Amino acid sequence: MFNNLRIVLVQPSHPGNIGAVARAMKVMGLQNLYLVQPKIFPDPKANMMACGADDVLNHAKVFDDFHQAIEDCHLIIGTTARDRTLAWTTFTPKEAMPKILAETQLHQTAILFGCEQWGLTNEQLACCHYRIAIPTDENFSSLNLAAAVQVICYELRASYLAGLDAVEKKLEKPADGQQVASFYERLEKLLIEVEFLHPDHPKLLMRRLKRLFNRVRLEEVEVNILQGIVSAVNEYIGKREKFRRDKS
Repeated sequence: MFNNLRIVLVQPSHPGNIGAVARAMKVMGLQNLYLVQPKIFPDPKANMMACGADDVLNHAKVFDDFHQAIEDCHLIIGTTARDRTLAWTTFTPKEAMPKILAETQLHQTAILFGCEQWGLTNEQLACCHYRIAIPTDENFSSLNLAAAVQVICYELRASYLAGLDAVEKKLEKPADGQQVASFYERLEKLLIEVEFLHPDHPKLLMRRLKRLFNRVRLEEVEVNILQGIVSAVNEYIGKREKFRRDKS
């Protein structure tokens, strides 16, 4: 039931937490564990804490690059407890489940969990369409990594069993993470070239632009249009520069 859903741990620092996450996933019926730059893995401590979920660990996919772990995903959800400078579309776990369950019936979906020490970075969060925040006590809000994964996996299974399996009907296929990331990269280079972005400090405005585009869930055809606009502007700049050189 969750074949298209992956749990992505970004830079987990302790192998025991990875094992505990595998256990939390398996007991709720999830199998797809992705690890980005784990500090120590594989490790016997992970298997010890998995308590029988060794198959989840054995099939875990490990990546050196964050973007490779999500590049084929059409919906990316980030979990975080920290307040951010920029406001992001945020749901409680229960509120997010209908969207996630509907999406997983059609497309690859990722739920991201950050490093135990500092969570997801702003750059990683900028790749997410939505944010999930677990409503903990404001005076003691820190959850163990495996506990946070357990809360999300429980809500997934509970919502599935409650029949929240409605499919969001869309006429066009949504763009995947690789397509969107490629557009962002070309857009940033173009905006620096036309001096709209400062070349030494382009990231803050780019995060705002990413938030804008992620809010509407870009479709493949829309990304192709935007890529075409970038190409047309680049072509115009090239022709203008050539005209100036020839004139001089």
